[in-house]
Amino acid sequence: EFVGTALLVGVGLSIVIVDTSPAGPVVGVLGAGGARALTGALFGTTGALIAVSPVGKVSGAHINPIVTLAFVLRGRMRPWLAAGYVAAQLCGALAGAAALPAWGATGRAVGFGATLPGRSYGPLTACVGEVVTSATLVVLLLAFVGSKRARRFTPLLFPPLYALMVYLEAPLSGTSTNPARSLGPAAVAGAWRGWWVYWVGPIVGALLAIAVSRLHAFRDLEVEVAKVYHFEEDRHGLLHRQRRRGVPVSPRRRPPARSTRRDRASRRPRRGRRR
Repeated sequence: EFVGTALLVGVGLSIVIVDTSPAGPVVGVLGAGGARALTGALFGTTGALIAVSPVGKVSGAHINPIVTLAFVLRGRMRPWLAAGYVAAQLCGALAGAAALPAWGATGRAVGFGATLPGRSYGPLTACVGEVVTSATLVVLLLAFVGSKRARRFTPLLFPPLYALMVYLEAPLSGTSTNPARSLGPAAVAGAWRGWWVYWVGPIVGALLAIAVSRLHAFRDLEVEVAKVYHFEEDRHGLLHRQRRRGVPVSPRRRPPARSTRRDRASRRPRRGRRR
């Protein structure tokens, strides 16, 4: 999770810097909206490649605290392990952002990819935008990993999803959906305006998504492992479904009950009475 989040921030925000810099060629060719859509698609592609890489094979490639939170609330991760994941993600984001100053003036022109509330909208509107985009991310992620047919295509969800979300919502908040992704460049650029938006919004969005995923329409979805890809890999058995105390074993896995002497006697055929 440390390495994966560091790659997401270092590589993903380098893409943001190149695509959105006023001095770069992308904005001039595609315009502001086209540059946002391309940036979102490439950022999502970065996350998808991390998910299918050996890094994702080991940890599941959450690379986002709200993804970890969603798996905890679905009963697929123990809280102590989730706390370690979040700590690794935040530290990885800071490590990945440490390389961003190498972009120099080009990076400083866009705050090294820091997410800030749009000045035309304000923090509250930005927070609402983060709630909506984060809830959308988590709902669709759970829908993919909870479907046996769709789960192998889960990484393909991220490029088009982020292309659309960044295109539509970036003017409001910058479309973070990830507290770790916002923490890294904020620390490097010293851009802390509205920092609470990028914690409150994604967390509330994840909680809302969990509530939505429990609706009747999602009754057939079953999240079996806390991973985005490589679902069969869980060397230490920490990311699969956890059995809670007091919850009976599923009927399909319940061992056959041992028959007692009284049960065997009751099943014996009775002989008719002699006249």
